[in-house]
Amino acid sequence: MAQSVVLAYSGGLDTSVAIKWIKEKYGMDVIAVTADVGGDRDLEAVREKALKVGAVKAVVVDARDDFVRHYVFPCLRADAIYQGVYPLATALSRPLIARLLVDVAEKEGATAVAHGCTGKGNDQVRIDVGVAALGPHLKVIAPAREWGMTREQTIAYAQRHAIPIPVTSASPYSIDQNLWGRSIECGVLEDPWAEPPEDVFAWTASAQDAPDRPGYVEIGFEQGLPASLDGRALDGITLIQELNGLAGQHGVGRIDHIEDRLVGIKSREIYEAPAATVLFTAHQALEAMTLSREQLKFKQKVAAEYADLIYNGLWFSSFHQDLAAYVGSTQRYVAGTVRLKLHKGTCRVVGRKSAHSLYRHSLATYDKGDQFDQGASVGFIHIWGLPVKVQAEAQPEKEWKQ
Repeated sequence: MAQSVVLAYSGGLDTSVAIKWIKEKYGMDVIAVTADVGGDRDLEAVREKALKVGAVKAVVVDARDDFVRHYVFPCLRADAIYQGVYPLATALSRPLIARLLVDVAEKEGATAVAHGCTGKGNDQVRIDVGVAALGPHLKVIAPAREWGMTREQTIAYAQRHAIPIPVTSASPYSIDQNLWGRSIECGVLEDPWAEPPEDVFAWTASAQDAPDRPGYVEIGFEQGLPASLDGRALDGITLIQELNGLAGQHGVGRIDHIEDRLVGIKSREIYEAPAATVLFTAHQALEAMTLSREQLKFKQKVAAEYADLIYNGLWFSSFHQDLAAYVGSTQRYVAGTVRLKLHKGTCRVVGRKSAHSLYRHSLATYDKGDQFDQGASVGFIHIWGLPVKVQAEAQPEKEWKQ
């Protein structure tokens, strides 16, 4: 009886070819696992395709709620945005996929797991390390980094074996999408000087085609978690889906990024993330109102570390648990409502309110009702500036040098 391998199956070029290739190379039966993380695909068609191509079994797992609750929203609460630009949509789905691969492998008695990641991308690290953390006894097979074929050769292999594929040499984009965002690469996008053609975008209108009249949206938060949209309590999946549609109509969420991959190369990445753009903007605005200066300053450092560990495939690490503990503590009073204006590709905060706000009108106002004791500033400034004054007297500088 042949050994079996559990393959993370997307229905795309590399994973479709991998089913045939694994059977030829390793003589193993392939069990295809497809995670539904909100990619807007016909998943029954994907499952049937896996069987048609040669999988002995094909499983589709509805992981949308799991994805939002345990991956997307923790990232949002942490303000984790890689290099200040990328909202980590694809990166967040990979540890979840790794966990599902291990779960199915245990259930089916498989001795290995497989994925379609190449040897020069980040996803191979995320899945391999995730499997090592959760199922260290399992072998990992990665056909796309083993077979040594170019993209054109992979397409030709598929055509020789009558494997239906979603790309051609004339339309070579590699696309990954889930509820949190859409990633596009390859083809003309590999030239960082070339403007992305409109046909790479599917979720967002161009700024010039977006409505002339701005849209407004109100996001309600509880303990740092999005809980309502325009006053309507919504579950996470529905809230993200509605925001993707609304913000996308106004051209919000297009990202063109020269990115530092973990494997040491720079790549040009195009992303669409309408809901993520709006929610990160709103969440940070509410934190600015409810967290102290010291909390905000340190949380910015934590956010950068959090983003790096997600991007670098360290989701299932003790370091992640440590950072998550701090993030959770900061979110106790991050509750309230943020109003945003969406217009011609921009997303701008125009209002915010919270029962736990540290903003006090009576302290901030210059008009009637001002309760700030301006006389106290003299003593404060004296103490604050005392070290500077002492040093200037003891160590005079003839000329201040820039």
